[in-house]
Amino acid sequence: MKSPMLAVIAAFALTATSALAADPAFDAHIDELARNWAHVNYEVRDKPSQAAQAAKLAAEADALAKQYPSRAEPLVWEAISTATEAGAKGGMGGLALAKSARGMLERAEKINPATLGDGSVYTSLGSLYAQVPGFPIGFGDAGKARAYLAKALAANPNGVDPNFFYGDFLMRQGDYAGAETALQRAVNAPARPGREVADHGRKAQAAALLATARQKAHG
Repeated sequence: MKSPMLAVIAAFALTATSALAADPAFDAHIDELARNWAHVNYEVRDKPSQAAQAAKLAAEADALAKQYPSRAEPLVWEAISTATEAGAKGGMGGLALAKSARGMLERAEKINPATLGDGSVYTSLGSLYAQVPGFPIGFGDAGKARAYLAKALAANPNGVDPNFFYGDFLMRQGDYAGAETALQRAVNAPARPGREVADHGRKAQAAALLATARQKAHG
């Protein structure tokens, strides 16, 4: 079972900013990373295989980031893939990978916090701060988690990922009624063309957590 501490998934609808020229080759690489990550995260069940494939994706994203140093998208995907590798490996090694993923996301935030057009940088940072243990083991911080997830929801109020991770955060805080509302939004989130595997996997997770939230909220 994947460690929830490291279940860092972002929303991924790619939109170029007005300051950047269209680059079909770059966009195709980003779309391929998104599709391949969804396969690794939701369809690869063997943990050693999942870790190895996630590491390969992270390396591909890193190469793209070096090729396009002014673009934040590859850094986001490198962070997501690194976090997936961490979840598959677990343990203290997983914590080290989670810290690396946070650093990548902070770099992406400095380049373009609105990258991918859907609050994904904020969603990913918020989920990391929510799920990684706090001091002295890790860098988890409920206050930072709430702040980042609030920014993600402001950017993408109906998105499946920000609502899922906000619902997960509220569950951890004992706010089951609030979690129920957020998770229902995640389940009802609009489909993302080309992201069918990711949507199906995330909504299945949201539905399972929603059932728990309802049970705890209503007894």
